[in-house]
Amino acid sequence: MARVIIAGGGLAGSEAAWQLAEQGIPVTLFEMRPQRSTPAHKTDRLAELVCSNSLKSDTPGSASWLLKEELRRGGSLLMRVAREAAVPGGAALAVDRERFAGLVTEAMEAHPRIAVRREELVEIPADTLVLLATGPLTSDALAARLQALTGVEHLAFYDAISPIVEAETLNLERIFPASRYGKGGDGDYLNCPLNEAEYRAFYEALRSAEAVLRHPFEDVRYFEACLPIEELARRGVDTLRFGPMKPVGLIDPRTGRQPYAVVQLRPENLRFSSYNLVGFQNHLKFPEQKRILRLIPGLENAEFLRFGQIHRNTYINAPRLLAPDLSLRSAPNVFIAGQLSGVEGYVECIATGWLAGLAMAARVKREAFAPPPRSTAIGSLVHYITHADSSSYQPANISFDLLPPLEDQPRRMVRDRQARRRLQCQRALEDFGRWLAGIRPPTFGQDQPLAWGASQGVTAL
Repeated sequence: MARVIIAGGGLAGSEAAWQLAEQGIPVTLFEMRPQRSTPAHKTDRLAELVCSNSLKSDTPGSASWLLKEELRRGGSLLMRVAREAAVPGGAALAVDRERFAGLVTEAMEAHPRIAVRREELVEIPADTLVLLATGPLTSDALAARLQALTGVEHLAFYDAISPIVEAETLNLERIFPASRYGKGGDGDYLNCPLNEAEYRAFYEALRSAEAVLRHPFEDVRYFEACLPIEELARRGVDTLRFGPMKPVGLIDPRTGRQPYAVVQLRPENLRFSSYNLVGFQNHLKFPEQKRILRLIPGLENAEFLRFGQIHRNTYINAPRLLAPDLSLRSAPNVFIAGQLSGVEGYVECIATGWLAGLAMAARVKREAFAPPPRSTAIGSLVHYITHADSSSYQPANISFDLLPPLEDQPRRMVRDRQARRRLQCQRALEDFGRWLAGIRPPTFGQDQPLAWGASQGVTAL
């Protein structure tokens, strides 16, 4: 059986490789690191999380939970690894990013049907199935090949990375542990409260901060869900208080009141040795970041293990180029997944990799394939990227807005947003289960330990 080629060992590429290999299809996974690095990556591990360590809400009934739950039921490797590498995150599924990437790398390198090649794929073969999942920092060489193949230009926006502080340098006398609205454990987040005077001093310092200069050729278009804090500050004095610094749902136990503003810190690992400043991605010069972020109560003497950064994010015009199975209309042997396809978010990238892996496996086996129904989270996400308005296409996270509305439900139930969402989730999981049963054996996707290749004597994680 001919090998399938995957370019990119990120979230989408790793998930796709696993799905193909588990169906007996050999895969060659190209990952250019460490031979060639990127401005965002710090290691050579597969599935490295370069921005936040949060995979967003895992609260039952939320759109993000629904997408995760479908993937869990569909046998996603990365969802199982996320459970193994989880750290406290309140209502969110947060992971120890080093352990997460390490477990995925071990799984890929140990699978008997996955060959990991540490080199850059610079040509797109025409005689085999290829998945391009090279993410937001696709190399210039491969981007040029893709552009020549599709005949259209790529789109680009700029994505930002939050700072990380060393736990030992935090002033815990100014910080209190709590999760918003009491969801999760009390120690899942650390909170730096600001009164009005402290907030305004921080805001004024941020407004006058010196940012990294952009090159004249850079046409910067930020993704709205991941705006740098200095960009938010430019939109008004209270924008931050309704964004990453919102105090809603938090009570300072020392005052018994809600702070005027708050900065939340989320643990990076189970050792609680470092914390991520939630939502504090920025493009300020490093000395400016140190000066301004130390104005936050509790961070007066903070040492930064990583400063905020910004990097290019490339994606194709998927509605114009992709078929519903994520293959290129102009070159059906080439599939696109992950951020390159125009989805935004870790789990969304995993979902497109999962789907591309299944679609490619069906192609190898000469079987018909259609994505999950539109009523499901995965089905709605794929429907968006392949059917949105191509003249104004923007990356998307999963949301209930992407799912079709409920029909034939009592008006009282439909008007109740929480009840409506529960019904949408129930319908989605029922439809997803029926779809899955049509392509998988009944035991597929059950909650099993991380193990593979038992007949080949491969050791479980």
